[in-house]
Amino acid sequence: MSSSLAYRTDHEQVTFFHDQPTGLRAIVAIHSTVRGPAVGGCRMYPYVSTSDALRDVLRLARAMSYKSAVMELPFGGGKSVILGDPLRDKSDALLHAMGRAVDSLGGRYVMADDVGTTVRDMDLVREVTAHAAGVAGADGEPCPATAWGVFHGIRAVVRHSLGRADLQGVRVAVQGLGSVGGRLARILSDAGAELVVTDLRRDLVERVADEVHAEPVAPGDILRADVDVLAPCAMGDVFNDETIPTLRCRAIAGGANNQLGAARHADALRKRGIVYAPDYVVNAGGLIDVAHEGPSYNPAAVVSACARIYDTVLDILGEADRAGTSPLAVADAIAEARMRTGRGFDG
Repeated sequence: MSSSLAYRTDHEQVTFFHDQPTGLRAIVAIHSTVRGPAVGGCRMYPYVSTSDALRDVLRLARAMSYKSAVMELPFGGGKSVILGDPLRDKSDALLHAMGRAVDSLGGRYVMADDVGTTVRDMDLVREVTAHAAGVAGADGEPCPATAWGVFHGIRAVVRHSLGRADLQGVRVAVQGLGSVGGRLARILSDAGAELVVTDLRRDLVERVADEVHAEPVAPGDILRADVDVLAPCAMGDVFNDETIPTLRCRAIAGGANNQLGAARHADALRKRGIVYAPDYVVNAGGLIDVAHEGPSYNPAAVVSACARIYDTVLDILGEADRAGTSPLAVADAIAEARMRTGRGFDG
């Protein structure tokens, strides 16, 4: 295996790894360790180019720093990506090679599961390094913390934009029905929301729609759905110059990372009167889960802790209104102030 630092950004460290015997090609980006070790998931995806992978990992790592700081968790921010198709290229040997790559960083980066990787994969990684997080529940699946956090983010934007304390009859469009979006749809349905759902996998759409009595739509139609809340729970770059003018929702709160094509799109949403809850706050449940790992780990306590996201989002939205700026600008300012001081976990 070889590694090299060959890219200059505001990140502390960007390392490229290549292990020829296993075919591993990966990038680890450490944005900040000011508040603690850089924690972030490992995404495995068939990127078109190394440049695309690099852009993705840099943005994801930065968002993890901001997420940790806003939620006052004892971590910095990092992320890793493996260039490859998880359905075709993933193997035990490749995951072990990735674990050795992470181990070579000496604990500065702690890896967890993400798109294309699972908590079961993290069990394999932990065979070669201690620097991997992600605990499976009794069913072998990850704690549903991220979905519960998104649910509380949706509750907050509904309270802020509709003045409603409940979700009965509130129309929510869920884009992406994977481990986060699928669980979120079920939670929202139990809370009385009316759902519009989509995913690239038609069979999954049909199954979830039947289960939660949702309206299924084609992937290309979900952003134009006439709903109260749009919840992106798939990949990023959802809102840009082309899509924002077509939106018909009143608010956005979802689990996807890097939902905005660029930071300026937060202002574009505000000008359209659409309430945008910053993604890295809404989807912080997974990181809250990591913060609770240890001998006394309790999934129920993690789910309960995710309710903090409701108050945090409400505070950010309220301050944005008072300041006449976007919620993203408010959240960024909070995160940056905490990163400057290096203030750690408060409780």
